[in-house]
Amino acid sequence: MGKASVRENKNIYQITRENLSLTREEASDIIGGLSADKIGRIETEKTLPEAADVLLMARGYKAPHLCNYFCSCECVIGQEYVPCIEKENLPAIVLRLLSSLASVNDEKETLISITADGKIESDELVKFVQIQKDLEEISATSEALRLWCQQMIAQGNINTKEYNKLRNQSN
Repeated sequence: MGKASVRENKNIYQITRENLSLTREEASDIIGGLSADKIGRIETEKTLPEAADVLLMARGYKAPHLCNYFCSCECVIGQEYVPCIEKENLPAIVLRLLSSLASVNDEKETLISITADGKIESDELVKFVQIQKDLEEISATSEALRLWCQQMIAQGNINTKEYNKLRNQSN
């Protein structure tokens, strides 16, 4: 293996590759479609990665979190609409989701009362914004669960065919 970089401020792409103990050449072979030179330019931030590059790295490194990072931190549209999801373990995700669901469940009558007339009055705005934040927390937690599943699939801990079959079944 080549000499490890001692560069400070490594980006997520370089850290992920180095955590796998891969040289850029080995990474290029695993990824397919990205040259070692392009990987180097992305890692040294001489070139911004394209979405397709990140998708290749995420698949090759078995690191789906790279896609969320790219969308939430590097894509102009994603920065506006995609929450940055931190990698968490399953129990933490489930507990956070249950807590968020309980909060919204407690607020559902208030939400109905606020929105029944189709407009948000000034005196209702504070509570409405809080409910909206709670709903966004549910959405982010749901995405964390999806990211966790993708990681387990990438690592071979969940049967991909069975998982996809069950996901695609009609209810």
